[in-house]
Amino acid sequence: MNETIRTMLNRRSLRLFRPDSITEEEKGLILQATMRAPTAGNMMLYTIIEVTDQAIKDRLAVSCDDQPFIAKAPWVLLFLADYQRWVDYFQFSNVDAKCRERGEVGRNPQEGDLMLAACDALIAAQTAVMAAESLGIGSCYIGDVMEQYETHRDLFQLPKYVFPITMVCFGRSAKEDREVKVQPRFPQRFIVHQNRYQPLRKEEVEEFEKPLVERFYPAGKFPPGLDNLAQRYYFQKFNADFSIELNRSVREVLRNWSG
Repeated sequence: MNETIRTMLNRRSLRLFRPDSITEEEKGLILQATMRAPTAGNMMLYTIIEVTDQAIKDRLAVSCDDQPFIAKAPWVLLFLADYQRWVDYFQFSNVDAKCRERGEVGRNPQEGDLMLAACDALIAAQTAVMAAESLGIGSCYIGDVMEQYETHRDLFQLPKYVFPITMVCFGRSAKEDREVKVQPRFPQRFIVHQNRYQPLRKEEVEEFEKPLVERFYPAGKFPPGLDNLAQRYYFQKFNADFSIELNRSVREVLRNWSG
């Protein structure tokens, strides 16, 4: 096993950071690596905002589901799905006039374009995460930045065709000798299929959930009022208030893009 694979297998989310634990040189290296991330058509349909203003970090710690560690993270990068740059680029380059000359009807970004830009932004984010990990710098994804669309749009002065897909907090562990305890995953056979999709069957549920149940709920001691792992995920994740807000926020973004 080489060092790259070992780094990937041992990677885990980190939420407790040493202050000022990343050098400017390291930031530069991580951003250089990020810029080499795969991108659709080499269009780089994303923008990265370095959040250096402590007042903004403090607000994000509240608006992103009250997570105080965001305010204490040494380095915060916001990854945006961005088609606005291309809309402006097309305009500056007289694309509308060329469409009329060719007898074609121009168009604005639509839902598929948003999905493609979201993919670009997430690929860039994961590239940054692994580059940082290779330098001994931990990280934590903040998907909650997709919530509260209006708040974050105004906070970062985002134009119409830009949407925050994820945010990542970076830093070195506050525990010098932190033992790596990776989170268990579902068995590979349920995630990696051959040639066609394989639906989960009722008789496979116990095997499917076994690694997580054994790690987090030994002897079947689930949270009060819940009987199994699926119920825990449903009520505490899928149907939680933050998830309802996430869907409202994304609906507003889709309406804005397509409208």
